[in-house]
Amino acid sequence: MNNKIVIIAPDRSLDQWVQALKDENKNLTIEIYPDDTQREETEFILTWRPPAGVFDQYPNLKVIASMGAGVHHIFAQNTIKKHIQVTKIEHPRLATDLSQFVLSICLMHIRDLYAYFKLQQKKKWKPIAYKRPNDTVVGILGFGQIGQSVGELLIKNNFQVLGYSSSSKTHENITTYHSEQQLPQFLQSCDILVCLLPLTSKTRGILNKTLFDQLKPGCYLINVGRGAHLEEDDLLEALQNGQLSGASLDVFTEEPLPQDHAFWDHKRIQITPHMASATDPFVVSEQIIANLERLQQGKAMKNRIDQKREY
Repeated sequence: MNNKIVIIAPDRSLDQWVQALKDENKNLTIEIYPDDTQREETEFILTWRPPAGVFDQYPNLKVIASMGAGVHHIFAQNTIKKHIQVTKIEHPRLATDLSQFVLSICLMHIRDLYAYFKLQQKKKWKPIAYKRPNDTVVGILGFGQIGQSVGELLIKNNFQVLGYSSSSKTHENITTYHSEQQLPQFLQSCDILVCLLPLTSKTRGILNKTLFDQLKPGCYLINVGRGAHLEEDDLLEALQNGQLSGASLDVFTEEPLPQDHAFWDHKRIQITPHMASATDPFVVSEQIIANLERLQQGKAMKNRIDQKREY
């Protein structure tokens, strides 16, 4: 029985991952690329941002497990054979953390707290009119499991919420939209737009001039999806012409964000360093080991993604 996991995660600290996996299975063999051995026997790889073409070095590979909720990094520079099962991390804590982050940003925006931080630096006393949650429509672009969690927390805090997804979904308290035909109606209603889409060939660059021009003028953008969703020059133009009132960005095409990037000093852009939610190895290691055991038993993986849809 193959009881081995190879971890491929260049430039990432892996001590906690190794310890967490060992805590779940004392007999587990863990090897770290590129120092792993007997690659012809490797069936299960745990990875984050793998190098180009790396999976071709494993002729009997059966499972590629992402170390996070996203899988775009697996496909970015690799072609995955159809028989290989690709999985992602799913855990309520990730959805909870991200939901609380989005709620915080929405509240900071409608109460103009960012403006007060700047006024304090200038020692200026200037009360600003504010909006209330029940007068604010938040549109969630990407209404999957995490999107629904975000929407439910916003509803509990009295925001009006809309959800958009590629396929039809229903929700008791949230009006939902789907398909390209319904996208304009969804966008035109948003005071705040939250991007939570998976990154696929279809969604890459979706936050662009065409989409911004369909939003309600003065809409505020929150991107907690992926950096590659955003066309950066189009965002700067939309902020310049007032189509967008501001943007909170947690993800970027290049991370860390380069020191000379225009976003750092932009007065209408708020930056956080990809920390809206974080995977805790000691929380998620159980599901990784459970999938390894399912592989050994000849069972299908849990949290398996659809390769054609890329999520």
